Amino acid sequence: MTDDAAVYQLDDETAVVQTVDFFPPVVDDAWTYGAIAAANAMSDVYAMGGEVVLCLNIAGFPEDLPPEIMTDVFRGGADKVAEAGGIIAGGHTVIDAEPKYGLSVMGLVHPKQVMSKEGARPGDALVLTKALGTGLILTAAKRDLVEQAHLDAAVASMLTLNRHASHLAREAGAHAVTDVTGFGILGHALEVAEHSRVRIVLRSGELPLLPGALQYAIDGVDFGGVNRNREYLEPRIEGLDGVSAEMQRLLLDPQTSGGLLIALEAAKAVALVEALQGDGLPAAVVGEVREGAGVVLGG
Repeated sequence: MTDDAAVYQLDDETAVVQTVDFFPPVVDDAWTYGAIAAANAMSDVYAMGGEVVLCLNIAGFPEDLPPEIMTDVFRGGADKVAEAGGIIAGGHTVIDAEPKYGLSVMGLVHPKQVMSKEGARPGDALVLTKALGTGLILTAAKRDLVEQAHLDAAVASMLTLNRHASHLAREAGAHAVTDVTGFGILGHALEVAEHSRVRIVLRSGELPLLPGALQYAIDGVDFGGVNRNREYLEPRIEGLDGVSAEMQRLLLDPQTSGGLLIALEAAKAVALVEALQGDGLPAAVVGEVREGAGVVLGG
């Protein structure tokens, strides 16, 4: 089974959740880059219902990079791990032409509280906890096309841990959970559909979007990640050709430190969304689970 992280049961009360993730800078500020990379790496543990306890730095930096920049990257990661209640216990750094940073993350979870992609049931509602559009906004920023307010909103979203959303999902009795990252909302929804052997219906008009994301999609902002997702997913998603070009970009947009996609009893979905919104997350019910297979857009 392919899931967001590996789970190894130690005994009747404890299982270890293990994952790793790292990537090049997505923003100019070193501290913010480190914090975003850490939040993104820890997200897989939260998608599995675990709590972060121990992390190791993984980094590559050019030889001529000023030491204070490296320090700020590590400090951003350490601050975010501390926010999660974990600790960083060292790590490993190599010389690399392009900076890269991330974490190997170990979490703990009760074996009976593990959340995964394989439990979605027909009749479930789908809740998304964060707004989409980070890939498009970060690309617009690299091309000097972004409005600062839009970039600020995207950064704030990427810095937000999925820890509390994971707690609320577990309390709501979630049947299946995954985090939305590099494969976009469509790719990760397809993983849930395939692992749960169900059909997922996504309502594109209900998806929460970051400020400015739709306009950048309308303006034609495009990049390799969107196109790679399109190549892989276009033949596998029903109804994709029936939505606008800009909505296709948003549906295929790779997310950095994206939200959780949660399948749970429909009767509990509204209360979960209200709880998430009460904590400042732009959560929404974005679809449903039916008998069948695959992912379809629309009714």
